[in-house]
Amino acid sequence: MQADIVVDAKGLACPMPIVKAKKALDSLEPGQVMKVIATDKGSVNDFQAWVKQTNHEMMKHEEENGVFTFFVRKK
Repeated sequence: MQADIVVDAKGLACPMPIVKAKKALDSLEPGQVMKVIATDKGSVNDFQAWVKQTNHEMMKHEEENGVFTFFVRKK
């Protein structure tokens, strides 16, 4: 999946992945896609709640070997 910006939040604990993602998403235009890579297990619930709260679209999220990848489209 193509992303307009990639945020590497590996090794960061909550709430830092969300903080970095919010800052990156603020720089995007509506319709653009952000990819976030995180290793914090709590980031799955955090990102789902954050996307709902901010009305952006969680296009996809996946986990591989303890690495979580999220694709969020800015609304």
